[in-house]
Amino acid sequence: MWEKLLNYWSQSAPLLPEAIAFYILATIAILFGFLVVANPFSRAPINSGLSLLCTILSLAGMAILLRAYFLAAILVIIYGGAVVVLFLFVLMLSRKDFKIVFAPTRIRFAIGMIITILFAMIIVPIAIQIPVSTAVSDSVPIEGTVSAIGTLLLTKYIIPFEAISILLLSAIIGVVYLSKPETKGKSK
Repeated sequence: MWEKLLNYWSQSAPLLPEAIAFYILATIAILFGFLVVANPFSRAPINSGLSLLCTILSLAGMAILLRAYFLAAILVIIYGGAVVVLFLFVLMLSRKDFKIVFAPTRIRFAIGMIITILFAMIIVPIAIQIPVSTAVSDSVPIEGTVSAIGTLLLTKYIIPFEAISILLLSAIIGVVYLSKPETKGKSK
C-alpha cells in the first residue's frame, strides 16, 4: 500500500505545485465572484466592483497556469484595466445616493437558491465527466499567437470587433452623461 502511495506521489509531484496554485486561484475566484453578487459585509456597489476586479485577476492567474498568456493579458488589460475601471468611474462620478439597495427578502433568497441548485444540477454532472488532463508541454506548438489572433479579429471577426467598440463608446458616453451635474431649473 505504501509503495503504491509513494509511486503515485512521485508521478504526480511535478504537477502538485501547479495544482495547488490552481485550487487557490479557483477558490479566490469563487469567493470574490460570490462577493460581487451578494456581499454580506457591504452593500456598496464600489465593493462589488473591486470584488469583480479580484475575480478577474484570479482568472488571469489560472490562464497563466494553463500557459494561455494572451488570454491572461487580455483579462488584465481589457477587463481589469478598462471595463472594471469604467464601472468604478461610473459609480464614483455619479452623484447618486447608493444607500438605496434592494432589501433581501425571503422570496428573493428562495428564488436565488432554486436557480443556484438548478445550475449546480446542470454543471456538476458535466464537470464530473470531464477527464483530468496533464500539463501542456512546452514542445507543443501554440497556434494562438498574437499575429494570428489579430489577423482573425480584423478579417473574419471584424463585425463583432466593431460592435464591441461601439458598445464601449456608448459606455463612455453614459459615463459622461451620468457624471454631469444636474442643472434643471437653475439659472446659470
